Amino acid sequence: MAVIFLFSCCFFPIFFLTLRWALQRPRALGMDQLQAVYVAAKLVSSVQAVMASTAGYIVFSSCKHVIDDQHWLAGAYTQFAVPYFVYDIYAMFLCHWHKYRVKGHEGVGPRSLRTVARAYLRKEFLMVLHHLCMVLVCFPISVLWRQGKGDFFLGCMLMAELSTPFVCLGKVLILYKRQHTLLHKVNGLLMLVTFFCCRILLFPYMYWAYGRHAGLPLLRVPLAIPPSYNLGAGLLLAPQLYWFGLICRGAFRLFRRTHATGAPLHNGHGPGGQALD
Repeated sequence: MAVIFLFSCCFFPIFFLTLRWALQRPRALGMDQLQAVYVAAKLVSSVQAVMASTAGYIVFSSCKHVIDDQHWLAGAYTQFAVPYFVYDIYAMFLCHWHKYRVKGHEGVGPRSLRTVARAYLRKEFLMVLHHLCMVLVCFPISVLWRQGKGDFFLGCMLMAELSTPFVCLGKVLILYKRQHTLLHKVNGLLMLVTFFCCRILLFPYMYWAYGRHAGLPLLRVPLAIPPSYNLGAGLLLAPQLYWFGLICRGAFRLFRRTHATGAPLHNGHGPGGQALD
């Protein structure tokens, strides 16, 4: 297991640096520094998400008994994923830093670096807190406290990453100002559906699965398990609900904007005489 952890510590940074170098090569895509860093970071996140959701599905489908059945991938992938969360905090900061420089703040000295760090933490506080909780709380619980029980539920939690590639693609399309394209709309719909199913409905499903195992109706499960389990589930669900609300708000704005410009007038002008892109 230690070998897996050490391999992961090297894998994600090297993969990111290799992608960044390849994307900036003039003979390849020739991206500028911000684009290369941003796209490379999102590609690494998407690859990790595909691996995590695949591992989660394998564990989930292999464990027929929700408490006692075990699968080696549950423990192995948990240790593989922990360095990713540490790396991703740095990758998000790097993207934020390059955006700061693009806006005209070229001289990034000690003071401006602190300014960028504060702005980054203000903007991404919930995401950074989520990643730190994964490393400092969920990882010790998964490895030490579970004692090999509940691999089924760990597999379910890993499958929550299924929505991440769509989130990453949406951010890349926004970077390239492709919000008006059909690809962005289709990706937004897939992101909405996968996020709702894999990050929101996931929690009622796990309660239902335990209820079926214990012979309890769904509504009685929260009263039949220790309060700490309900507290943990609530703390994990809360940021997902917040992010889902942001996704719904963005989807509503996109729909409203599309509806407002959906009936172009003559000479390529929309309502109010505004030129259409």
